[in-house]
Amino acid sequence: MTRSKISATFMAAVLAGFTLSACGGGPSDAEKRNLERFTAEEIYKRGEFELENSKKPEDAVFYFGEVERLYPYSEWAKRALIMQAYGYHRAQEYEEARGAAQRFLDTYPGDADAAYAQYLLALSYYDQIDEVGRDQGLTFQALQSLREVIERYPDSEYARSAILKFDLAFDHLAGKEMEIGRYYLKSGHYAASINRFRVVVEDYQTTSQTPEALLRLVEAYLALGLTDEAQTAGAILGYNFQSSPFYDDAYRQLRGRGLSVEAKGDNWLNNVYRQMVQGKWL
Repeated sequence: MTRSKISATFMAAVLAGFTLSACGGGPSDAEKRNLERFTAEEIYKRGEFELENSKKPEDAVFYFGEVERLYPYSEWAKRALIMQAYGYHRAQEYEEARGAAQRFLDTYPGDADAAYAQYLLALSYYDQIDEVGRDQGLTFQALQSLREVIERYPDSEYARSAILKFDLAFDHLAGKEMEIGRYYLKSGHYAASINRFRVVVEDYQTTSQTPEALLRLVEAYLALGLTDEAQTAGAILGYNFQSSPFYDDAYRQLRGRGLSVEAKGDNWLNNVYRQMVQGKWL
């Protein structure tokens, strides 16, 4: 008998031992009462079956939880715990997913699946990141957890994905600063808008938000009559993002005022110019 046939036969036997509900999903009260008569492997396999076939991942979580409850010191309990974290995440029960993943990390810190548990924990924050206009507390937590994956498990298969998601979350935070800055700029609160765009330029230089932040600094400083700062912002934009439409816009605005695109004066932007363009990290 082939391995696939053995597996199919075993699975059929396992499922036959369970009383399925009329609709074919979810554990019945009778099943919940009678699980003690099944082995850890049988209950675990039923959890896998529910995860693959049920539209309710929480049904699978129930079986994985029962493995851990009935056979707490078995190898199957360890497997079931990581699968609980995955099942909760599939069900979008993110707080519960974090709890299960953290319990795995606390109980089995040196296990081969620890990297995956840390990744699931990070995903439970990352997948809750809302649109830019909402509070970004979860974004900070996602960044922290993703950094844990990258730094603690750099050779794992999850590190690359964590790096990509870290960059996206980082860009998300910069987008939040830009949204607030645009609001202040449109409202004529130029000093407040400059503070937001400055955060992007200084703290989020590597994100996709930087070119627009520099353009908006040109606009805000021109509105305040601070031409040295406006010209310097334009110079940084031109050096780093000359092909960007944001640079074209900044260039037109500066030239429309009879101003050149060059670093001028002694201000925070000139320090950025020296660092980014001239390589003088002061």
